[in-house]
Amino acid sequence: MVKVDKFIHDSIEKIRKDIKGRAIIALSGGVDSSVCAVLAHRAIGDMLTPIYIDTGLMRKGETERIKTIFSDMNLKVVDAKVNFLTALKGQTDPEKKRKAVGEAFIREFEKDARKLGARYLIQGTIYPDRIESEGGIKSHHNVGGLPSVIDFEGIVEPIADLYKDEVREVARALGLPKEISDRMPFPGPGLSVRIIGEVTEEKLDVVREANAIVEEELVEQFAPWQTFAALIEKGTGVKGDVRVHGWIIAVRAVSSRDGMTAESMELPWSVLRKIESRITSEIPNVSRVLYDLTPKPPATIEFE
Repeated sequence: MVKVDKFIHDSIEKIRKDIKGRAIIALSGGVDSSVCAVLAHRAIGDMLTPIYIDTGLMRKGETERIKTIFSDMNLKVVDAKVNFLTALKGQTDPEKKRKAVGEAFIREFEKDARKLGARYLIQGTIYPDRIESEGGIKSHHNVGGLPSVIDFEGIVEPIADLYKDEVREVARALGLPKEISDRMPFPGPGLSVRIIGEVTEEKLDVVREANAIVEEELVEQFAPWQTFAALIEKGTGVKGDVRVHGWIIAVRAVSSRDGMTAESMELPWSVLRKIESRITSEIPNVSRVLYDLTPKPPATIEFE
């Protein structure tokens, strides 16, 4: 287990040593990037610019929430929805989707860095990201998903040797609010990996609403390591005595310590029924809802 105070001190010193000039940080609002933002700000102060990219692949209300939480920092918000949807158009293979998102991210950061005169990129890569990318399990957008040619003098990853539970300890020691330190993981490629097949605006709208319902019903009451909704495909259903060919939503809720392994949660039947009822009634083009029982391994936590 990491010695938190020593880690914080050493990380700040290393950032000062590694970064000679202006830097940007990829800030998503999750615990990983938030910890990196605080460490980097303590190390280089106003030479740091946090950048949040609205990819169009985010959860419901996410962009507004990030603006509020990080209003005291020199936060730059970039609307890049069109670019990311264009990059994902026609892509159905999970690895190609992840790499498309990774390249779109880095190109946006390069463009903004040039405007700011920044030569360094700081990002919140953690140890499981590296293990899964280097082990061929899946390419994380900030590791295996990065393009081979990158226009930065250096990429700095202050927490690359930590597991998620260790990152949370550092977040608490840094004084970050519980909303950040205890926040569920959210994939860098966003909702694109919660959609099987090609990503479209219609699918994003459906999975975004379904995801919000799942989080509302499960996060506060059951405190899962991670919970979400994924869009699988279409299936036949009946609504109002009329046959419909609607989307199938899979609900996932898991417990875990570090994300390397996970078990599906045994949720009360009444809770699952309520989630199903809300999703099928509040999202007209959803025809059925499933609950994923598969542990990790053999499954991964996310669907892609």
